[in-house]
Amino acid sequence: MKDSEILNRISRGDEQALDYLYKKYYRMMTRIVLSNNGTEEEAKDVYQEALLVFWQKVVRGNLVLTSKISTYLYSVCLNQWRKELDRKSRLSSEEVDGEYFQQHDSKERLKIVVECIEELGDVCKKVLTYYYFDGMSMQEIAKKMKFANTDTAKTKKYKCKKKLDSLIKSRYTTEDFFD
Repeated sequence: MKDSEILNRISRGDEQALDYLYKKYYRMMTRIVLSNNGTEEEAKDVYQEALLVFWQKVVRGNLVLTSKISTYLYSVCLNQWRKELDRKSRLSSEEVDGEYFQQHDSKERLKIVVECIEELGDVCKKVLTYYYFDGMSMQEIAKKMKFANTDTAKTKKYKCKKKLDSLIKSRYTTEDFFD
């Protein structure tokens, strides 16, 4: 289902379109929370809140979408999780200090990875982005990239990941990247 069709169906109150979005991006969206010291339950809550925000804006007709739906949902989930971390910090600032710094470090690492991905060839850039940021399966990537089969997509992802690793290692020391 294309983004335009999803928006159209949701604006008409079609809850199946929302269910489709929930399932399609679940893994990608919950990974935001899970990779930043959140629990599975917190991840589900954040994603459900993000979908609710999305649904309400579409139904009211005040959603200005300047990117893919997945990108929009990712931003909302990230903001929701930040709010939750802020709320936790008010309750116990000492406990959350470590999480904040980890989140900051994660952002810095992500920035480095994204910059290096941008320097890879177009095919590698797409394969890695589809897999790691869009949460697509190898089968979906193979189809989208018109590869012969899933094994070809897996091999390409592996080779691209190795190129990315080499590029990062050539520019950054372990202390820069993992400290």
